[in-house]
Amino acid sequence: NGKDVEYTIDGTVLQAKLPEGLKPGTQGTFTIEFDAQVPEQVRRSGKKSAEGVALSMTQWYPKIAEYDENGWHPTPYVGREFYGVFGKFKVNINIDKNYVLGGTGTIQNPDEVGHGYGKGTATGDKITWKFAAENVHDFAWAADTEYEHIKRTCKSGLVLHFLFKKNQEYSKTWQDLPEKTEELFTLMCKYFGQYPYNTYSVIQGGDGGMEYPMATLITGNRPFNSLVGVTVHEAGHSWYQGVLATDEASYSWMDEGFTSYATAVVEKEMGIIEGNPHAGAFKGYFALRDRGYQEPLTTPADHFNTNFAYGVGSYSMGQIFLVQLHYIIGKEAFDKTMLRYFDTWKFKHPKPEHFIRIAELESGQILDWYLNYWVSQTKGIDYAIKSVTTLGNTCKLNLEKVENGMPMPLEFDVKLKNGKTERHYIPLNLQRGVKKQGKNTRIHSAWPWTHPVYQLELPYRISDIESIVLFPDENVADINENNNVYPFVKQDTIEKSLIFKAEK
Repeated sequence: NGKDVEYTIDGTVLQAKLPEGLKPGTQGTFTIEFDAQVPEQVRRSGKKSAEGVALSMTQWYPKIAEYDENGWHPTPYVGREFYGVFGKFKVNINIDKNYVLGGTGTIQNPDEVGHGYGKGTATGDKITWKFAAENVHDFAWAADTEYEHIKRTCKSGLVLHFLFKKNQEYSKTWQDLPEKTEELFTLMCKYFGQYPYNTYSVIQGGDGGMEYPMATLITGNRPFNSLVGVTVHEAGHSWYQGVLATDEASYSWMDEGFTSYATAVVEKEMGIIEGNPHAGAFKGYFALRDRGYQEPLTTPADHFNTNFAYGVGSYSMGQIFLVQLHYIIGKEAFDKTMLRYFDTWKFKHPKPEHFIRIAELESGQILDWYLNYWVSQTKGIDYAIKSVTTLGNTCKLNLEKVENGMPMPLEFDVKLKNGKTERHYIPLNLQRGVKKQGKNTRIHSAWPWTHPVYQLELPYRISDIESIVLFPDENVADINENNNVYPFVKQDTIEKSLIFKAEK
């Protein structure tokens, strides 16, 4: 408010001492002057990228730390994510006239700047590009003198921009990208909520792929499927990193994992991937456990002991969290949950309990047990068929939850030698409800979570049974599939079907 303030700088954090407190319902104006030398390309930001992009301008300005019910979040930047404040951005960039720019927001003077945005009426050696964006928590931009710019207006009215360096080998792949990008936005809006902005830019730059509000910077010298894949994932972040904007320093799995789930669904429908779209996530999770590196997802993102644990935990386990929730509450309730979550919590920085409460409301189930087990602990899911014994004209099935593992509702199929298959469902007593079932599903009494064993009578002779398979739809991360099948087989002969199907 026009008064000088005392401040200190420690690494990537500047701490200012206010002349007086800023009380609820009041406002203050900060004026910050800063200058910086743009570095050679480092993690995601800088000049002269490996592909020759002149300027990848991310993490480039003083950004106010988020303040919420838990206080300030001045997290030092170590190359991962931010937890930022939503606001209105007006950014003027004065630069040599021959540069083409793209970034967050909408260009307010398109006819002045030209370069595919408008006519190009500016005179002189420099142009001031005027960007504006509302309800975003970050601002990124890139510039190069050799950018080619393609603009596509979608049927929905969304305007897509594509900026890439002219490259004889890869220009064709970029020219084919707009159609696929419109398709991915259509599918994301259908399944996960309406994209709230009027534009989005896909820009060659940075050092791999990184999401920002209304834009992404990606490396561009890729085969077409790779280019589409990275665009789907980074654009998919617009929902979970861009609009919902959960604190990724604390809950990285709610962005990376939810985005991985959503983009796997979209890529499956787009024909980019075949088979189980989540198989790779299961494969990563099993590898993490087998190597003994798993840590609880409550671990802050920057404080995992290994990058392997951070990556698999955030991406794969976050994705599996939604796969298994779909299994627990059923497709109809799950689809409604994802849409209601986005509509209810957009621009509000939701936390895990906010999401799970939406799922409870849509499913009519209690789900805090699932959130707590999957996120706060490292217990694995391991259910087993212990025995099948004769009871006259029927048989008794003995099931076990192995070694005090994580509880789950249990689905299994009984395949008979006459060719028929019957589905059975055992709810978990903690759910206090049952998901919608198919007509031919037999629902049994709930399994108390404190009981390691469960017995039930099946209306078949053992001689009529061809097989019994637990979790037949491959949507639960049971860590030992060897004990999920009857008749029993040797441990070294059963396929890890989730893994092998993905590889095939």
